[in-house]
This record gives sequence, structure tokens and C-alpha cells, in this order.
Amino acid sequence: MIVCRSAAEIEKLARVNALVARVLKELATAVRPGITTADLDALAEQRLREAGAEPAFKGYHGYPATICASVNEEVVHGIPSPRALVEGDIISIDMGAKLDGFYGDSAVTVPVGAVSAEAQRLLDVTRTALDRAVATVKAGARVSDIGAAVQSYVEAQGFSVVREFVGHGIGTALHEEPQIPNYGTAGRGPRLAEGMALAIEPMVNAGKPAVKVLGDGWTAVTKDKALSAHFEHTVVVTEGGCRVLTLPDVVVEDGRTASAAR
Repeated sequence: MIVCRSAAEIEKLARVNALVARVLKELATAVRPGITTADLDALAEQRLREAGAEPAFKGYHGYPATICASVNEEVVHGIPSPRALVEGDIISIDMGAKLDGFYGDSAVTVPVGAVSAEAQRLLDVTRTALDRAVATVKAGARVSDIGAAVQSYVEAQGFSVVREFVGHGIGTALHEEPQIPNYGTAGRGPRLAEGMALAIEPMVNAGKPAVKVLGDGWTAVTKDKALSAHFEHTVVVTEGGCRVLTLPDVVVEDGRTASAAR
């Protein structure tokens, strides 16, 4: 069942997603050669708990950490560790939080110091794919319009789209209907309606699309060891577009949030 949220529920979603965005921005700023993914995880959990929120990922189906920290060929669900980042790495940081019964979810991929031209182009293309996906969202559009926008742009740039992992609805559970693949033909699937909350998250590989999960049961990597990037926004469908809830500079006043609409 796909849920359309009330105005009061949307404000709760906006608050938790604004928190996620602010913490992610701080984590991205902290990324540098020598910092460990465990350091980033500890900072993330500290900031969420200081704000009265709970890490959404920690304990979810047994996941052991607050963030997913996926480095280089790791696509998603990389477990934080004492591994130190080095110049030229790229790291995807995916984080969720729960506050007042509602969930937030967002991801960014950032360079560690100076990176190769290929790596920077992968980041730019993946970020633009997310922007193009978000631009398709409005009441009356179809779920598959989102994935079609991602796939058509990414493949035109010579990269590939991961099939095994998808975006999703979000609200009082971290993962709700509908599932949102990052590929497919436009004009198919459920119609979008005002009040739907969606987590849109392109995962793009520099090489081929195939991935595999490592022996830890979580970390997904590209089979060909090519670099991978991941960006994610949570949005709410509006009549003429959508409200992006995971922008990092949202102002919270009098219990309400001000965010951009697209």
C-alpha cells in the first residue's frame, strides 16, 4: 500500500530529513585523507542522538552501524571500520534517522582529496542523474518515469545503472511502497499523488552494472571492481512537482521547515 501523508505528517518528515541532510553535510566536510569510516560513523551517531533522533540503520536487520560507508568499488551498505581513507578515494555516505516516529534518508558521494578525472565525472553524472530523477516527480506522473530519467541520462554518459538496489517510499517505516528502480520504461507503474514521500537514490557504476555482496552479508561491490557512486534525496510529491526534504540548508522555525520545491 502506498501512503499519502497529511500536512502534519509531512512536517515531521521534513524535520527528520532536514536533520539527516545537515549531519550528512558535516560528515562530507569531515572527509579527508587519514580519517576512518569508523570515525565518520561515530560522529554521525553523536550528532543524531544530540538532536534527539535515533539512527535508522543501526540494528535494522542486524546492520551494525549508523551510516553505510562505501568506498571506491563498494556500491552500498559498506560497514564502517578502522579503514583510513586515502587521497584519491571516493566514499558514499548513506544515513537514515528516526525522529517523532518518522524516518529520513539521504546519501552523498564525496571525493577524498584530489581524485581522478574519471572519478569526478562519475560523481557529477550521478548527482545530475538524481537531479533529473527529482525533476520528473509530480502528481500524475508514474513511478517508472523516475528510473527512466536516471537510466537514459547515465547510459548516455557511458556509465551503468545498478539493478539490484532501488529507491523506495518512506514514512513511518524506513522502507515503504513503492519500490523505485533506477532503470526502466517511462509511463508505467503506480501514479504519483500529492503527499507521497519517496527516497530516490541512483547508484551508478563506472563499469558494468553487475554487483555482488561480500562475505559480511552487507557490502555490495561492483563485480568488475569499477568505481561506484550513490546520491539520494527524500522528496514529497506536490501538485506541480515535489518538495525536496534533504537539502542541507533548511531552516527550521516554529516547528516548521522551509525547503525547496521543484
